[in-house]
Amino acid sequence: MVRLKSICIDRVIKYNELATLSGVTPSTVYSLMDSRRKDLSVITLKKLCDGLDMTITEFFDDELFKSIEQEIQ
Repeated sequence: MVRLKSICIDRVIKYNELATLSGVTPSTVYSLMDSRRKDLSVITLKKLCDGLDMTITEFFDDELFKSIEQEIQ
């Protein structure tokens, strides 16, 4: 996920560290960084946000999400 990558870069957090902080496996974090992956559970996102000490609202408060087109027309 572009947003997670950006946050990790900004905060100088390695993916293994994010996994440890969030209580998820490193393989979960690495699989989320795969550009082919299109889904993410809310529970996993909440854990990652908790590990990053941010709310889900803060996570989605980014220009990236303001221009996403609706999936179902």
